Amino acid sequence: MANVARVLVTTEVISVSDLAAAVRSNTAGAIVTFSGDVRDNDHGREVTSLEYEAHPSAQGLLEKVASEIAGRHDVLDVAVAHRHGPIPIGEAALIAAVSAKHRKAAFDACADLVDEVKAQIPIWKHQVFADGTDEWVNCA
Repeated sequence: MANVARVLVTTEVISVSDLAAAVRSNTAGAIVTFSGDVRDNDHGREVTSLEYEAHPSAQGLLEKVASEIAGRHDVLDVAVAHRHGPIPIGEAALIAAVSAKHRKAAFDACADLVDEVKAQIPIWKHQVFADGTDEWVNCA
């Protein structure tokens, strides 16, 4: 069974290189990473600021999802981090990293991990637009 190397819900800056290092091993032939970054637009509207709000259960649920993905795929290590609080445009909000002996398993597991995080983790996104309107979006 795969190892869950790191799971983190934090207000601190998160980095792809840190999560990739957490899953790196001499056994791995592939490391796949995903970085979900805050962009300056959404559906044709200019985003001026963004903040994520995390439910207190988010850490435990993120650990559960990471364990499920590790057990569902033929991978070596899984790591995932989600940031909350105000996040500047251009910085990462969600990072996932998966190592496996072969690339297909790593790609499949990483995609599955990101999809499950977005579907299951109680983190809400609040976006403010240049026209003064705002929007709350359920989950990352």
